[in-house]
Amino acid sequence: MPNTAAQLQPTPSSLAFFPLASRRDLVRSAAVTLDRLQGDNATVFWRTTCRQLGAELLDLGCPEEDMRAEIMEFQDAVQMELMWLHQGDEAKA
Repeated sequence: MPNTAAQLQPTPSSLAFFPLASRRDLVRSAAVTLDRLQGDNATVFWRTTCRQLGAELLDLGCPEEDMRAEIMEFQDAVQMELMWLHQGDEAKA
């Protein structure tokens, strides 16, 4: 008689996190805020934002290596958004 109890044991699962870089409102908001700030204020905002997002991912059980990759991709997305916000600025200069 086969042991069906072993078949009913839950298998370990992994939790999938919605990529930070795909959270359009978050990326846009960070880019707009960062664009309005200058100097130390911009640096403090950016570091605080990235640290908070990283801490949230870690609190949700995201492995540190994955969290770091998520933050890097988020930073790239914000940079692209900043470039998009200023795409017409070159024509005005």
